[in-house]
Amino acid sequence: MPKFEVSKRDLEGLVGKEFRVDEWDDLFLYAKCEMDDVREEDGEVYFKVDSKDTNRPDLWSAEGIARQIRFALGLERGLPEYRMEKSRVTVYVDEKLRDIRPYGVYAVVEGLELSEEAVRQMINLQEKVALTFGRRRREVAIGIFDFDRIKPPVYYRAAEKDEKFVPLGFTEELTLEGILERHEKGREYGHLIRDRPLYPLLVDSEGKVLSMPPIINSEVTGRVTTETRNVFVDVTGWDLKKIMLALNVVVTALAERGGRIKSVRVIYPDFEIETPDLTPKAFEVDLEYIKRLSGLELGDGDIKDLLERMMYRVELEGGKARLLYPAFRDDIMHARDVLEDVLIAYGYNEIEPEEPELAVQGRADRFVEFEDAVRELMVGFGLQEVMTFNLTNAEAQYGKMRLEPGEGNSLHPPSDLVEIENPISPKWSALRVWLTPSLLDFLSQNTHEEYPQRIFEVGKVTLIDEERETRTVSESKLAVALAHPRVTFTEAKEILESVMRHLGFEYELRELDHPSFIPGRAGRVVLNGEEAGIIGEIHPEVLENWGIEMPVAVFELFLKPLYREPYI
Repeated sequence: MPKFEVSKRDLEGLVGKEFRVDEWDDLFLYAKCEMDDVREEDGEVYFKVDSKDTNRPDLWSAEGIARQIRFALGLERGLPEYRMEKSRVTVYVDEKLRDIRPYGVYAVVEGLELSEEAVRQMINLQEKVALTFGRRRREVAIGIFDFDRIKPPVYYRAAEKDEKFVPLGFTEELTLEGILERHEKGREYGHLIRDRPLYPLLVDSEGKVLSMPPIINSEVTGRVTTETRNVFVDVTGWDLKKIMLALNVVVTALAERGGRIKSVRVIYPDFEIETPDLTPKAFEVDLEYIKRLSGLELGDGDIKDLLERMMYRVELEGGKARLLYPAFRDDIMHARDVLEDVLIAYGYNEIEPEEPELAVQGRADRFVEFEDAVRELMVGFGLQEVMTFNLTNAEAQYGKMRLEPGEGNSLHPPSDLVEIENPISPKWSALRVWLTPSLLDFLSQNTHEEYPQRIFEVGKVTLIDEERETRTVSESKLAVALAHPRVTFTEAKEILESVMRHLGFEYELRELDHPSFIPGRAGRVVLNGEEAGIIGEIHPEVLENWGIEMPVAVFELFLKPLYREPYI
């Protein structure tokens, strides 16, 4: 969860009201945050804040927190509105960036008066959004520049590796390749673009470099200070919808500081857009649903009042609430998300808890306890646990694994994918049927880290089962991946044998010919005559597909056949 520090004086200036230090504990709850600590420095009080919602990047700064508190207290109501004009700035996006870092969205914010605290919050928001929401700049990277030092139009283009500019914090020019080797941010994030034939570069009409996304800004244009009045905001990544949301978060935060937002025309090879897009988003919720699940005595007017204090424009009609909510939010996917906002505005501390009248006592599910025991066992073997997403796509589950849908043995993959009808992103368009691609994806994102890398996951897969009412079944699995220069089938087998021995099972290995594995170095794990898993060395072509330069050995097991009490 994002953690950051905010000034009490700055927050109060943004809210428009002063509060005692002890009142802020409850105020932060409106912004889904908790206060971790309070410190005083030179007469100023600072709060260390822990955000509890990774789906609300708009709440990861003083501006966002203050805005939410202002509305929750009723100092403002309804949908926040931001006036936007056209800036007459155009950005041209190079077609060669399609397979490097294809998308960029932009804005101009003018008329700022930035204190040192405001600059600090701006940098904090920029970093937190890129780190958490942007998955360490892989999917979202943000640059903020002194607009008065830029001569439009601006060009987001692919550049040769020997081109030069002065990166932020340096006084000498470095080649783009040299920045990846010598600059701190280059060493930290260089793996995101190092294997590309060309590197992304943002330049103005005079050839002046703004930044090398997603690595570092230029010293000439990329240093924003208290003297800066107008800024140019750049967000790049792979998903246009995601980077647009990040841009909305940043520019509306700057607007809370008195900035005037101006849009930018972005011209791609095959289309053009105007950014940012601050058009409110729409949702509809049944009022009876809110009343029933909240457990509170709420009338229609009460619900309208509470929602207006959470930045919704509300129209009540026919037992429903038609809602408009801000473009910097993307977390409203179900009626329960709206219900959560109603409860936040009402105040969790104002709700009287009721003890349920049950004739039984609750306890953890036995199989869940078993899964936890398996996790402890794997950590004891010196492996690091990872947690990856259940959502994936056909390319990851099949294409990169040298498979066609439905190809392979009965376990991997067992059937076609369960696909999402209207996915938000092609990257998250299906539910996974095996864990091994998820572990390879993790390894591909950590090639810059030291080896050996020895990881495992206990996670769910979703399989098609036509006999069930839902036509699907969720199964728990264990997968292990070992990556280092000398890894072999034998090393993976040693861990597999240790797992089986500790769980009290005997097993056998049978030869397996599988496209994802090196021929002759793969096997089926057979338990009581039934297939329970797979083991082998990953095929070099699969490793190349994932951008992994180290050999990898894996095994993957269904956990239900291994469950019995006592477990270990």
